[in-house]
Amino acid sequence: MNLLSTDIITALATPTGTGAIGVIRISGKGCFLLFDNLFYSKNLKPKLISDKKSHTIHFGLIIHDHVIIDEVLVSVFHGPHSYTGEDSLEISCHGSSFILQQVLQLLLKSGCRMAQPGEFTMRAFLNGKLDLSQAEAVSDLIASNSAISHQVAMQQMRGGFSSKIKVLREHLINFASLIELELDFSEEDVEFADRKELNKLVNQIRGILSKLIESFDLGNVIKNGIPVAIVGKPNAGKSTLLNVLLNEDKAIVSEIPGTTRDLIEDEIVIEGVMFRFIDTAGIRTTTDIIEKIGVDKAFEAIRKSAIVIYLFDSHELSSGDLCMEIELMKNHIGYSQLVVVANKIDVEGEAELRKEYESNGEIIYISAKEQRNIDGLRKKLVQLFDERSVNATETIVTNARHADSLRKALDALNKVSDGLNNKVPGDLLALDIRYALEELGSITGQVTNEDLLDSIFTKFCIGK
Repeated sequence: MNLLSTDIITALATPTGTGAIGVIRISGKGCFLLFDNLFYSKNLKPKLISDKKSHTIHFGLIIHDHVIIDEVLVSVFHGPHSYTGEDSLEISCHGSSFILQQVLQLLLKSGCRMAQPGEFTMRAFLNGKLDLSQAEAVSDLIASNSAISHQVAMQQMRGGFSSKIKVLREHLINFASLIELELDFSEEDVEFADRKELNKLVNQIRGILSKLIESFDLGNVIKNGIPVAIVGKPNAGKSTLLNVLLNEDKAIVSEIPGTTRDLIEDEIVIEGVMFRFIDTAGIRTTTDIIEKIGVDKAFEAIRKSAIVIYLFDSHELSSGDLCMEIELMKNHIGYSQLVVVANKIDVEGEAELRKEYESNGEIIYISAKEQRNIDGLRKKLVQLFDERSVNATETIVTNARHADSLRKALDALNKVSDGLNNKVPGDLLALDIRYALEELGSITGQVTNEDLLDSIFTKFCIGK
């Protein structure tokens, strides 16, 4: 992608396919004059967009070779007060695929070129409308599929994360400049930077970076869905439960043990939180090679999940057997949260079952087949997420690139701290501080390169 391009770019900003309206975006110096030649009033007289004020909408016709292509509304944005920071237009057409393609082809013939993926947002970044982390949040906002992922992306797009990083950099830059100044007077053996104050600042920043890095675990599941493994013995009702939770027949249900031999995944949003459910093979000792692979995958899914639902047939396990099964699960789940669920309960026997298992800790009683108390299980899952959740005003890192840069910055500051404690020369301290500044700057785009920008923006959809 040419970072210095001054071409007039255009693209369809709404999804392809037939709809009520479709929006085509145009951006770049000269786009108003270009569109003047295509836009007419209802009485077929030229309607000059270049004369219109910014942030106004105008009705008219797009005409080519005396043929009316469509009646449209055109939104006018004068740079720098636009999304890209350039002169821009948004054309709202009727949503016919034929009409939209006709308009696009006409714009291309008139001097526009097709925008590359993410080029509108890249121009917004290059023109100072967004920093790099805010630009990446635009992509996350478009991809958000739950209330919490939308909330986190919106906070980042509005600069919550960026402002925190910028403050950290500014504090470090102040000390870095003093240490650099010392290097200019190395022969005089003077210290401009107070080592105690620098050590105090470095420790504060290390604490903040550590907290941000820790938040990535939560941010990652918010962005990609909270992985929930459904495990248990064969025929415990795992596939039935998955189908009920998803409200569709995703998994094959059979009375034959070992039917599920591979992982089956799907996602659903519960109370604004996206959960990614994984139905696993029944856990048992088996000589069937294929089934054994499925069991191994089940244990792998357990290790990777944030929440593990251990489902058991309430008519098969005694309290003692269940106790051993729970201990077995705890040996495999690591830091995952365990939810024990008794399945196949009936109304008459529930009280007796509760008495049987009262020494086994908290158990949720359901009937997946009859869809009894499924809401209770859903509420428990949301509750477990809420316990991990942070305050809405806190910064949550959801981007793997940001988390990697934070880790590298923290490593550099750890070296600075060690260096201060061991009284290393200022030139070595300056190197590590510089590296930390570069890593922090790469998050917001204060330090960047063309390859990085290409890697980020080519993942965007065309038209954004």
